[in-house]
Amino acid sequence: MLAIIHSLGLSGLDGYKMQIEVDINQGLPGYDIVGLVGASIKESKERIKSAIKNSKFQYPILKIIVNMAPADTKKEGPMYDLPIALGILCASDQLDVNKTREYVMLGELGLNGSVNKVNGILPMLIYAKQAGIKKFIIPKANAKEASFIDGMDIYPVSTLEEAVMFLKGELDIPKVEVQSFKDLMNNTKVSNDFKYIKGQAKAKRAMEIAAAGGHNVLLIGPPGSGKTMMAKAFPSILPDLTFEEALEISKIHSIAGTLDSNTGILTKRPFRSPHHTATTIALTGGGRTAKPGEISLTHNGVLFLDEMPEYSRNSLETLRQPLEDGVITVSRLEASIVYPANFTLIASMNPCPCGNYGSTTNECKCTPQAIRKYLNKLSGPLMDRIDMHIEVDNVKYSDLQGEANEESSASIKARVDKAREIQLQRFADSDNYANSKMNDRQIKKYCNISEESHFILKVAFEKLNLSARAYNRILKVARTIADLEGSKDIQDEHIMEAISYRSLDNKYWS
Repeated sequence: MLAIIHSLGLSGLDGYKMQIEVDINQGLPGYDIVGLVGASIKESKERIKSAIKNSKFQYPILKIIVNMAPADTKKEGPMYDLPIALGILCASDQLDVNKTREYVMLGELGLNGSVNKVNGILPMLIYAKQAGIKKFIIPKANAKEASFIDGMDIYPVSTLEEAVMFLKGELDIPKVEVQSFKDLMNNTKVSNDFKYIKGQAKAKRAMEIAAAGGHNVLLIGPPGSGKTMMAKAFPSILPDLTFEEALEISKIHSIAGTLDSNTGILTKRPFRSPHHTATTIALTGGGRTAKPGEISLTHNGVLFLDEMPEYSRNSLETLRQPLEDGVITVSRLEASIVYPANFTLIASMNPCPCGNYGSTTNECKCTPQAIRKYLNKLSGPLMDRIDMHIEVDNVKYSDLQGEANEESSASIKARVDKAREIQLQRFADSDNYANSKMNDRQIKKYCNISEESHFILKVAFEKLNLSARAYNRILKVARTIADLEGSKDIQDEHIMEAISYRSLDNKYWS
């Protein structure tokens, strides 16, 4: 007998419809599965056999053929265990196949018949909603993740036996209740706050500008000057996640298996800080199935590279495409997938191997050759894509002992939110959302400057030996400074401040 069970597949971030066909006939006992499947699906035979037996059903000692359509699309993962097992039960007359036709099913099976969590449920459910699919049976462990998709009937099951009893009408399983994203956001707490960082007024100002306009930042200074503290506090001044942004990020984390099953969705912008020994594939994504890497897991959040020159040059150079385009293309033998990678880069580094080059308080003991070799680990094209280069010197003792209260993240964030609101209104007719993402046409339209500002920029361009990309980025930063000041036009002082954040090009890399 032939049974057809409906399921879903996943290609990158996009879902697609699947049919699992199970045919059982007389002949030598066997189990064959076809349809361009991976090793984890081929291994499902033993999991499914034990799960059926341990759930008190009969495993047919007959010829079993499973076809996973469409047959020309590569399929991976254990998420098809449950639909295949139900297909075998239908094809062997232990379950009426008509009971299954209106449901789409996903789930991994344990040997004892338990239905275990699978990765990638969220993007598949989002696709299913767009495709008009209404009813689902999924693992109970994925219920939280599914609870943010409304307009669908989603039934969570813990075991294979539960799924069969539910389909037979012998067990009532409550639908997954839709959760409020706003309620979760209200419970989100700030773990790092700028009020605990003493001194460093210029660096804090730069971080505020970066948050307001989505600009990339390089912090350069001696060890212990507070670079890492500022980077970790940076997410506390970023605008709150919208529900649409949270879903987009959570889809990526769902596929990677890093989504917290207790909440089912991200409520804070991602902050990822991979170790400098991370491989290129760990940063960009890849592997046999082209999974997302750190760059994509940081989408709509912050990628922090501590001690940037310690990363391999190959790994750093892979940042160039996503910093420019906001996406990363992962190409492998079995797949070529484009993942979103729209993040803010915060990088820190020492100015030399000993860390004291340029310091006003400590003496540098490095040779010029050692300093040049250390700085040259960062290529010019990569540095060009970082909007702001900020010099951070050691904090003075008087600043550490001072009684003055530092400004809190909440206070800074209020100004950032106002500046972002101006930008959202400015770019309402485009896909853009921040000044840092302006294209050439938008720069020409929104970054008009006076003749005096043009002269200032011309002098800086020639003196600092800036590139055309650096010129555009200065204009973008100046536009953000003007937004923070509530100014409709870019003033001369805004241009001068923006130029001051590029002066290290000449000091360290000339």
